[in-house]
Amino acid sequence: MSQSLVIVNGARTAFGAYGGGLATQTATDLAVTATKGALAKAKVDANDVDYVVMGNVLQTSKDAIYLARHVALRSGCKESTPGLILNLLCGSGVMAVANAEMLINSNQAKVVVAGGTDSLSMTPYITWGVRWGSRMGHAELWDGLDIRDTYPNASMGETAENLQADYKISREEQDEFALLSQHRFRDALAKGVFKEEIVPVFLKDRKGKEVSIELDEHPRPETVIEGLQKLKPAFKKDGTVTAGNACGIVDGASALVVMAEDEAKKRGLSPLTRVVSWAVTGVPPRIMGIGPVPAIPMALEKAGLKLEDIDLIEINEAFAAQYLACEKELKLDRSKVNVNGGAIAVGHPFGATGARLLLTLSNELQRRKARYGMVSLCIGGGMGIAMIIERV
Repeated sequence: MSQSLVIVNGARTAFGAYGGGLATQTATDLAVTATKGALAKAKVDANDVDYVVMGNVLQTSKDAIYLARHVALRSGCKESTPGLILNLLCGSGVMAVANAEMLINSNQAKVVVAGGTDSLSMTPYITWGVRWGSRMGHAELWDGLDIRDTYPNASMGETAENLQADYKISREEQDEFALLSQHRFRDALAKGVFKEEIVPVFLKDRKGKEVSIELDEHPRPETVIEGLQKLKPAFKKDGTVTAGNACGIVDGASALVVMAEDEAKKRGLSPLTRVVSWAVTGVPPRIMGIGPVPAIPMALEKAGLKLEDIDLIEINEAFAAQYLACEKELKLDRSKVNVNGGAIAVGHPFGATGARLLLTLSNELQRRKARYGMVSLCIGGGMGIAMIIERV
């Protein structure tokens, strides 16, 4: 018999700007900080963790293949605790929680840390062929951040331009939505909304002095529409997608402590939310950003719910054009979506974002005493994921 999975609590690092305050931290380092913070907030001992599942998209450090296992060991988990690295690209953080549900319902684990992490600042340049000798001429270096999808031969920004063309979304609409994201994030920050979820990263500056990073570095609260309108297209000469109406490239990690609802009751814990349903599906790769459009109805059907039953929604803002296409197709009420801003403001550390959205949404449901929430992300390669949660 399947058991209801609950999100007991969680934590995330601040998201560091590209080349910013967290640039020297590996994805593993960041995930360890988030995991320790999540366990402390959940009031769960690291020795009680049976499995660590970490989403990670770009393996950017020398020991990256050991990431999830090292997170388990460095966070104080027992040596018998396995670590699984999971890569569903931008959906990795949500899929880590879905994977935890499968582990728990197959009696492989009782307590799981599920989350995601990425250090985009540490992404290396790569060369091929040198191992077998490069007798003459230059060796080409490939930028590991060039995440072009070779199947449709399109960068992620170009897939957003495709959606812009298909759905006739104007540059003005995109810039106005980007401004809304920045201002919603600014207002939430002023209210102290993110203090509940962020744990500080301690590191040493260039002078050897210990400093802590506990504020997101990418948001631009001073953004005005005139500034956004001046930005040049980033992916097409005559395009509409700019650095201002796309998500930020950042570094960060998020972690959630999850377990069966009965296990939480046994331990006397007070979870934030329970997982109601989830779904993953595919869409044409050339318009990968439309992924939430089929994923959301699938998750709703599994839950026996309708869109109007959902009180709050988080849709990852990979690009304003992508969000707006989903909004048009699903006829979303914008007042219920991304109420604290999104990735256009805070940034998108690929593997970490899904878990961040689940944590932010879980806390917001508690704050508003609302019942149902839903998280959804588009996924590179042409996919979408959605997960419905319910306040406990």
